[in-house]
This record gives sequence, C-alpha cells and structure tokens, in this order.
Amino acid sequence: MPLDQIEPAPRFACPDWWEKLQRGETPMADVPVNDDRAARALAFFNRLRLPDVPGNPRLADACGPWFKDILIVFLASEDPETKERLVWELLCAVPKKSSKSTYSAALGITALYMEETPNGQMLLIGPSQNISARCFDQAQAMIELDDDLVQIFHVQDHLKKITRKKTKTVLEVKTFDTGIITGEIPILTIIDEVHELGKKAKAAKVMQQIRGGGITQTGGQLLMITTQSDERPAGIWKSEIAKARRIRDGEAGPKPIMLPVLYEFPIELQKDEMFWRDVKNWHYVLPNLGWSINLDRLEADYVNNGSVDKEKEQIWVSQHLNIEIGIGLKNDRWTGADFWEGAVHGLTFGELLERSEVITAGIDPGGQDDLLSFSLIGRNRDTGAWMHWAKHYADFIVLERRKSIAPELADFEKDGDLLMVHDLEEEAYSDIAKMCAEVRDLGLFPEENGIGIDGAGKAANLAVDALEEEDFDAAKHLQAISQGYRLNNIAATVAVKLKGGSFLHSGQEIMSWCVENTKMYQRANAEYPSKEESGGGKIDGTMSLLDAAELMSWHPKAAPRVDFDGFLAKPVMVV
Repeated sequence: MPLDQIEPAPRFACPDWWEKLQRGETPMADVPVNDDRAARALAFFNRLRLPDVPGNPRLADACGPWFKDILIVFLASEDPETKERLVWELLCAVPKKSSKSTYSAALGITALYMEETPNGQMLLIGPSQNISARCFDQAQAMIELDDDLVQIFHVQDHLKKITRKKTKTVLEVKTFDTGIITGEIPILTIIDEVHELGKKAKAAKVMQQIRGGGITQTGGQLLMITTQSDERPAGIWKSEIAKARRIRDGEAGPKPIMLPVLYEFPIELQKDEMFWRDVKNWHYVLPNLGWSINLDRLEADYVNNGSVDKEKEQIWVSQHLNIEIGIGLKNDRWTGADFWEGAVHGLTFGELLERSEVITAGIDPGGQDDLLSFSLIGRNRDTGAWMHWAKHYADFIVLERRKSIAPELADFEKDGDLLMVHDLEEEAYSDIAKMCAEVRDLGLFPEENGIGIDGAGKAANLAVDALEEEDFDAAKHLQAISQGYRLNNIAATVAVKLKGGSFLHSGQEIMSWCVENTKMYQRANAEYPSKEESGGGKIDGTMSLLDAAELMSWHPKAAPRVDFDGFLAKPVMVV
C-alpha cells in the first residue's frame, strides 16, 4: 500500500511501547516539539542541583534521560502547522525510588521560569501533607543552591509558595483536598502519587475542578506522576490508568490530550511470576537505574523484605516493578481466582433465564456496614455448563463506616452491579425476592431447596420475610448452607469447573473484586474461603456464588414450567 494511503495512528498511540522499553527508550509516542522552547527548558532544568545528594550534582548529570524526554515534550510540544500545544495532560507511571518527586519539583520550577503569563498560578499537589512538604522542600533547596535563582524567585516557606519576581506567577505546593483546591484556576498542575487518589472518595470531583480550571487558561496543563497502587486500582486511579493504556494502545479516539508514559510489563508478563521474579528483567521498568536505583541493593531488599510472604511480595512488586495488584501475583487467594478472568460469558439476568434449564440462588446476607450479595447459577440447557450472574446491595452508611472501599463501591454502582439503598429490608431484600419470584414463575427453580443462604444472624430472617411476601414457602424453598470448612468441596469444585470451562460468569467487575479478595483458610486437610482471612476485602459475592453452587451440585431438576407467552421459543445462541 502506498505510504500516502496508510491511515495514521491515533495521536499519542505507541504500539511498540514494549519494544521501546526493551531497547531502553522512553515508552511514549513521538511528539513534535518547538526546538527553541525545548532547548530553553532543558538548559534551565539541567542547571538545577540535587539538594539531598553529596556534592549536589546538577541534573544535567544526575537525572535519567527518560525524565528529560518527559520535560521536553510536556513543556515544548507543538503542532508544526497550527503552532498549538499538543500535550495538555501527561500520565507517567514509574516505580518507586525513581526520584519522581524531586524531578517533578524541578519541572515545576522550570515551568515557572518559562511561563510569561503574569499573575498566574501553578499547583504542585501531593496526596498527603508529608508528600506535599517533600516536594516543596526539594524545590526550595534547589533554588537556594543557586545564587542566580535566589534573585529570580521569591520563596515563602511558611506559605509553601514560590513566586517568579518578574511575572508574579506563583507555584504553590498543596495537599490534595476538596476544600483547598476549590476555586483555583491553575496554569499548570502537577500531581504526585496520583494512585493514592484512588483511595479518596471525592477525588473525581477535585480532578474535575482542576481540569475545569485549566480549560479557562491558554496553558492549563496537568502532569500526573505516580507509582502503581499498593492496592487493587480503584476510583480515579483506576479510570486514569485505564484511559492512559487505551491511548497508548490506540483505542481512545483520534485526538486525545493525555500523553501516557507507562513503565510496566505487558499484562501477560505481569501474570508470569517466573518472568518478573527474574532480576534480569527488572531493568525494563526501572528508567532511573544507575541514577537513584542500585540493582544489587534493590534485589537485596526484595530478598530480605519483599519476598518474605505473599502479602508483602504483592505490595513490594506493585511499588518497585509496577505490577498491578489483581493481575500479577497468586497468593493465598482462592484457586478459582486464577481462572476467573478467562471464564466470561457476558449474559444478563434476562439472558440467563432464557438459556437455563434449572437455576439455583445464593444469598449472603449483609448488615449495614457490609455488602448483601445475591447470586444465580443456571445450568445451560444445551451444554450443561454452569452460568453465573449476581447483584449486590449496600446501605449508604457503608460509605462512612468503610471509607477505604468507598471508591470501589462508587465504581461498581456506576457499572449497575451494586445498588446503594437507604433500607436493606425494604429495598434490597424486596428486590431479591422479586427476582426469585420471576425465576420461580418461569419454572426454573427446583421444587425444593432452590435458594441457598448463610443461615446465621438476623439478616437471614429478613430474607425469609421478603421471600414469604412473594408467596415462597421458606421451609420448602430455602436451604441453609453450612459455612466454614464445609465449603471446602464446593469451592474446589467451582475452581475445577472454571479451569475446565464448564463454569462461566457475566464478567461483572464487582465479582472480580470479590473473587480477588477471597483468601483461603487452612484447617487440617480442608481449605475454605474465610471472611476473617480476607480482612477488609469484601468477599460477599464469592460466598453467595458458593451458596448457589452448593445447591446446583445436588443435580436439581426444575419444577414444572408455567406458560409465559413463548419466552423460551425465541432463538438462542448456545454458550
């Protein structure tokens, strides 16, 4: 095909990013820059000195080339035809100890020096007071090491402000918070450790304020630089890293404004523990190796601290190798989690009804500060495969009592798989009972023992009451499912079926989260899922799944069907 007929790649797409990492290059798209502006920015940046290293070396010699690439493209990108800026946002994910906070402070000073807008405002934001203070201390110390810069900038330590005397434009160091950010109109914003924002319930609102303020300016830019999260990505971090990957892979439209620079292994290699445990492969994602990172010391830290147990290793590799939690490490979680992502069928509630010859249900009752989970498992009438679908509920009070998981819950609510309610009894259990009645009226429940439930606690009584409102005979239709070690067999059965492809699920993110959180407890020869072992991670979806699966393992037959206008006569696709 002639070159003039080849469709150009979307802006900022970098399909060869892994090859670039293997060659030691910065994993980002080629972006045109204004050469004069680039040279000016680099010259100023290079003269800055590291304040916390013996001899205070200049960044010309003490900064990895990767960050200078970021500096140039962020401050000097330019469309060669329109002369307009191209890079309005940049997300860089880089492992811990890569001097990203120090380099970001230096970039902030460089941007302040180059900005000619009078009385403007720039923000250097950290997720906590300690991180914010660290950024300011580095910036202040760099200025104090250079007598010429002391004449150019006015530093106000007590206000955490640095002002360029000529333009009166200010670089302020702040902590990420809704009250502090409200009303700001930044020319440039730098956010350090943006992954921490995934743990803040109102982070999306603050980010919108930052981006909204930048729109009103001729040069409103946003730089986000971070390590990977030490927890499963959630909230704003989950959405930002997903967007960056789509842009990098050319799947985000023709003209994105964010340039992604992601130091990470491909997903398939993040799942390969033999690959990333091999020290010879670490250098691919360590761009500051030889500057701030010593490979021998890093390996010693891994051996002595990072690899002592599965939990510590998971956190260590997320921080030092950018391995995403939930992808790259098998631990003491349920074996079925290893095969969960490969078992998606994508059916909705209605499609599950349509394709099943018999259905069983499971309810894991929840209190006010817990999740209430409802699972259905249908046996495919053509293949015999088990098919799973779930719905979850939570009282609004959980957002206050379980603030650590509030961002995840907000994501699941947006997906439509979690319903936040004000009254579990009136809204959640009533909704579950109505769905059970629909299954029953289609003749898809067994005549007996079609609904499994953890029988412990007052919450089970609420389920009984709601089902009896829909004319269920609790003694006939409900079956208490023994918990603890008695779940050993069904947990193992579902894991085997997941691996073999005879257990399929609807691909709901909330279920993936529950499955990933499910830790196993060892008792004698039995290994079973335990809420206590799983700590703060919710596993309610897994437990309701196992309750339904236990009843399906009894080889039930559906009760006689009722007429319902040819519902099953519609053509169906075999799973």
